[in-house]
Amino acid sequence: MEVEDAKTNIPGYFGRKVLMALENMGFIANMLSFVLYFMDVMHFDLSGSANTVTNFLGCTFLLSIIGGFISDTLLSRLHTVLLFGFIEILGLVLLTIQAYAKDLHPSACGQSSCVKGGIALMLYASLSLLALGAGGVRGCLPSLGADQFDQKNPKEAVAMASFFNYLFLSTSLGAVIGVTGIVYVSTRKAWYLGYFIATVTAFVGFLVVALGKPFYRIQPPAQSPLTRIVQVIVVTFKNRKVSIPQNPEELYEINEKDRVSTEERISHTNQFRWLDRAAIVPKESGPKAWNVCTVTQVEEVKILGRMLPILASTVLVNTCLAQLQTFSIQQGSVMDTRLGSFKVPAPSIPVIPVLFTSILLPIYELFFVPLARKITKHPSGITQLQRVGVGLVLSAISMAVAGFVEVKRKNQANKDISKPMSLFWLSFQYAIFGIADMFTVVGLLEFFYKEAPSGMRSLATSFTWLTLSFGYFVSTAFVSVINSVTKRIAPSKHGWLYGVDINKNNVNLFYWFLAILSVLNFFVYLYFANWYKYKSENPDDASKSSQQPISASNSVSLE
Repeated sequence: MEVEDAKTNIPGYFGRKVLMALENMGFIANMLSFVLYFMDVMHFDLSGSANTVTNFLGCTFLLSIIGGFISDTLLSRLHTVLLFGFIEILGLVLLTIQAYAKDLHPSACGQSSCVKGGIALMLYASLSLLALGAGGVRGCLPSLGADQFDQKNPKEAVAMASFFNYLFLSTSLGAVIGVTGIVYVSTRKAWYLGYFIATVTAFVGFLVVALGKPFYRIQPPAQSPLTRIVQVIVVTFKNRKVSIPQNPEELYEINEKDRVSTEERISHTNQFRWLDRAAIVPKESGPKAWNVCTVTQVEEVKILGRMLPILASTVLVNTCLAQLQTFSIQQGSVMDTRLGSFKVPAPSIPVIPVLFTSILLPIYELFFVPLARKITKHPSGITQLQRVGVGLVLSAISMAVAGFVEVKRKNQANKDISKPMSLFWLSFQYAIFGIADMFTVVGLLEFFYKEAPSGMRSLATSFTWLTLSFGYFVSTAFVSVINSVTKRIAPSKHGWLYGVDINKNNVNLFYWFLAILSVLNFFVYLYFANWYKYKSENPDDASKSSQQPISASNSVSLE
């Protein structure tokens, strides 16, 4: 339905934030406590537990691409959210049943994994449904929220820039409750009680969104973005021997009179000029489907091509994140968790970066953004890619700090294991990474949404979760490769991350390995961020942008 002003859509505006808070409450709690659940209840070893968690999370965020695709082409974004919400709740129900029924728990076997037969089927079925549901929701929910704002309206464009900050804030606030209350119930009372609470909160969140349907601005699904991409590639190949005209005005574009009012027009750019062959009208026939594509359609593919290096160079930051959700939790489980007379569950320690984020995000939004906006004239204060760059630097620092903290922790354990170091030493690495995550995730969400063609926005915002997915899979690969390589050269013949006793491992070396890679990765990102050219939707700028070379003034600067 049409909504005159985003400010009038109060129920819809808050509905999505309520969902993110309630759904994320359980998701984050599970994500952080799974590593202990798999070790204590399912009897995985150290690396087996860590890899199971990272594989689950990798699949979750990889499957967000399915949610994005379906909401762009088959169903509306609202109906896609509700469909995958049902699947997620079903996965949580199965997880709760298995945690409750002791007959569905394996016996300890001294191997990397002890789950077999029906127990394995139940575990992996619940994890698969949970991954599909949670991933699908994340693939389209940010776009559903951002759709409530008109980017062509200056006031609403500013409001949309704030939307992604507040969406992340609602996620953080939900996570605070999840990593304290739900994790405490799971680890101190009963695992099934924690999963049951997560199920109930997720159900309430999806119910709130469903009730807000009358207030939403619904974007109907359009032509499949994959079809439009394939058309450009096919026509480019067919015209591979055709010379590209020097004047971009000769390329095919729909007349403004024939254009649907809701369709956007994207100006021609000189990057990936070989794709311009798809916009050359064949001499022997007029413009027909699969014979010629519009300049806008070609530019859509160019935009995706420019996004891919950005996507690839932000994968490693999420590989670092995976360590804070696996090895750092395992570190915390052998540290002094007392806070006065209260014992803090190790999976609750990530509340520190979440609290940092919850405090700093409003300060960033209310004070820094308006000040920066006056200087830069950018709606978000600084560009999305500049935000991501800050996050990459901080993630490298976080890994370096994590390595030093692990050295100190292990030295204390070797000196006197009865007097372990306080759990709150881990707060340094968590706090730094919490700020990094605030910059990176919000920057990527806004970047992919605003830069994507209108018919591909859910698919494009799911790229943010795709970087998370690849980061977790890379983490799994790194753990396996590092173990395989280091056990051949270590005098003990064991890898850095071998067995179940973290005091006999070299997690600190793994952290420093990731810190060095993160520094090198930042310079790769810096190159591609400066190379990236933001799209222009103003047709009047088309001739200027197409006839002039891409210079430093047209590219993104991180300085």
